[in-house]
Amino acid sequence: MTEITSKHGTVSRQPHELYMSMVDLSNFKKMLPQDKQDMLQADYDTLTATVQGFNIGVKVHERVPYSRIELVDYGAPFAFHIEIHFDPSVTDPYKTDFWIKVDADLNLMMKMMLSGKIKDALDKIVDGLVEASNGIMPEGFDASGWTPHV
Repeated sequence: MTEITSKHGTVSRQPHELYMSMVDLSNFKKMLPQDKQDMLQADYDTLTATVQGFNIGVKVHERVPYSRIELVDYGAPFAFHIEIHFDPSVTDPYKTDFWIKVDADLNLMMKMMLSGKIKDALDKIVDGLVEASNGIMPEGFDASGWTPHV
């Protein structure tokens, strides 16, 4: 397995708030710009998308309230495991140390081609969440459709 870990980002929300906004995978579809939402199918426990011609899906493997959500591959062309972490910030109890870890079963060629791109994508997710928690929303994001389960 290849382990890829994102950078850590300090999100301006408490761990329980952030966790509850992500516990329902259908909320991820609502985060996309309207013109991209058709590419994604999601319900509470599963999320599937077509990325560069590949069908990739995830399903919830485990939810650890307010701490971690674990996802596993669901109809993907290779096995992977994702951990989304919501750790209390050591400097501010009202903030979260957010990071993502991916373990993927990549052969040598796929590892060379994809591991850097996966790391970059994970870091962009962390950066985007940090920015959104500080009121900087991505272009095309419609906050009116976002309904966290808090």
